[in-house]
Amino acid sequence: GPVKCTRRGSGSAQPAKMVMLRLQKRLAASVLKVGKRKIWLDPTESSEIANANSRQSVRKLIKNGLIIKKPQVVHSRSRANAHAEAKRKGRHSGHGKRKGTKEARMPTKVLWMRRLRVLRRLLRKYREAQKIDKHLYHELYVKCKGNVFKNKRVLMEYIHKRKAEASRQAALSQQADARRARVKAARERRADRLEKRRQEFIDSQK
Repeated sequence: GPVKCTRRGSGSAQPAKMVMLRLQKRLAASVLKVGKRKIWLDPTESSEIANANSRQSVRKLIKNGLIIKKPQVVHSRSRANAHAEAKRKGRHSGHGKRKGTKEARMPTKVLWMRRLRVLRRLLRKYREAQKIDKHLYHELYVKCKGNVFKNKRVLMEYIHKRKAEASRQAALSQQADARRARVKAARERRADRLEKRRQEFIDSQK
């Protein structure tokens, strides 16, 4: 605010260098709903501004442009954005930039949960598409929980291998059944022939 200076020894006081406008600034800040540092008072019209001692008169001065709300100070994000982009590429993450431990930065439990969810999602999808039956689903579900498959690719390869093995076993079983049926039929034909010969021999002896 203005300071009235009186020189010692002289009876006359010096005039104030500037008008006290603290009240006007506070009222303007209240009217414009900003802080006092955001208020600009026209220095050429300070005497007219000093006469405004109510909100209504301050509003009038605002309307006339003697009191203005200062624009917001620009706080550029360009440097922060460039840094974030670099971080996404994997820069600025060497030993000197790390604060927490490896476990704190990326917990092994979170990695485990992600992996298990991926594997279980795949199993569900295969079961719904009837690529695997409920028995194989359960067996693989338990194996996933037991940390047998390190990723999705390994699980898919295992499923394909199991299905190929199952189809091979089914083919072998079918072949064995067919062979058994052929042997049984041949045995029955031989038994019939022997029985026929025996019967013919008995008939010729009569």
